[in-house]
Amino acid sequence: MKVNYGLVAIAVAILVVGALWLGMPLSTLLVLGIVLVCPIMMMVMMKGMHADEGGRHDHPESNANDQTTRH
Repeated sequence: MKVNYGLVAIAVAILVVGALWLGMPLSTLLVLGIVLVCPIMMMVMMKGMHADEGGRHDHPESNANDQTTRH
Protein backbone atom coordinates (compact mmCIF):
# COMPACT_ATOMS: atom_id res chain seq x y z
CA MET A 1 0.00 0.00 0.00
CA LYS A 2 1.52 3.29 -1.12
CA VAL A 3 0.97 6.43 0.93
CA ASN A 4 0.71 9.75 -0.85
CA TYR A 5 2.83 11.91 1.44
CA GLY A 6 1.73 15.09 -0.35
CA LEU A 7 -1.87 14.52 0.70
CA VAL A 8 -0.77 13.67 4.24
CA ALA A 9 1.22 16.93 4.42
CA ILE A 10 -1.79 18.91 3.18
CA ALA A 11 -4.05 17.23 5.76
CA VAL A 12 -1.59 18.02 8.57
CA ALA A 13 -1.32 21.63 7.39
CA ILE A 14 -5.12 21.96 7.39
CA LEU A 15 -5.26 20.53 10.93
CA VAL A 16 -2.56 22.92 12.17
CA VAL A 17 -4.19 25.97 10.59
CA GLY A 18 -7.58 24.90 11.93
CA ALA A 19 -6.20 24.43 15.45
CA LEU A 20 -4.54 27.86 15.33
CA TRP A 21 -7.74 29.43 13.99
CA LEU A 22 -9.70 27.90 16.89
CA GLY A 23 -7.29 29.47 19.36
CA MET A 24 -4.87 26.68 20.27
CA PRO A 25 -1.50 28.18 21.26
CA LEU A 26 1.41 27.57 18.89
CA SER A 27 3.52 26.29 21.78
CA THR A 28 0.98 23.52 22.44
CA LEU A 29 1.12 22.49 18.78
CA LEU A 30 4.92 22.45 18.89
CA VAL A 31 4.97 20.24 22.00
CA LEU A 32 2.40 17.93 20.43
CA GLY A 33 4.48 17.73 17.25
CA ILE A 34 7.64 16.89 19.20
CA VAL A 35 5.82 14.17 21.13
CA LEU A 36 4.45 12.63 17.92
CA VAL A 37 7.76 12.64 16.04
CA CYS A 38 9.12 9.53 17.78
CA PRO A 39 6.19 7.15 17.10
CA ILE A 40 5.78 8.42 13.53
CA MET A 41 9.47 7.89 12.79
CA MET A 42 9.30 4.39 14.29
CA MET A 43 6.34 3.45 12.07
CA VAL A 44 8.09 4.77 8.96
CA MET A 45 11.32 2.97 9.80
CA MET A 46 9.60 -0.34 10.58
CA LYS A 47 7.57 -0.20 7.37
CA GLY A 48 10.75 0.36 5.38
CA MET A 49 12.43 -2.55 7.15
CA HIS A 50 9.62 -4.97 6.26
CA ALA A 51 9.30 -3.73 2.69
CA ASP A 52 12.66 -5.33 1.82
CA GLU A 53 11.37 -8.81 2.70
CA GLY A 54 8.87 -8.86 -0.14
CA GLY A 55 6.16 -10.46 1.98
CA ARG A 56 8.34 -13.40 3.03
CA HIS A 57 8.58 -14.42 6.63
CA ASP A 58 11.59 -16.75 6.38
CA HIS A 59 13.81 -16.54 9.40
CA PRO A 60 16.87 -18.75 9.82
CA GLU A 61 15.81 -19.89 13.29
CA SER A 62 12.29 -20.91 12.21
CA ASN A 63 12.46 -21.92 8.56
CA ALA A 64 9.36 -24.00 7.82
CA ASN A 65 10.56 -24.78 4.25
CA ASP A 66 13.68 -26.59 5.47
CA GLN A 67 13.52 -30.12 3.96
CA THR A 68 16.72 -31.42 5.54
CA THR A 69 16.48 -34.38 7.88
CA ARG A 70 18.13 -34.03 11.24
CA HIS A 71 19.54 -37.07 13.01
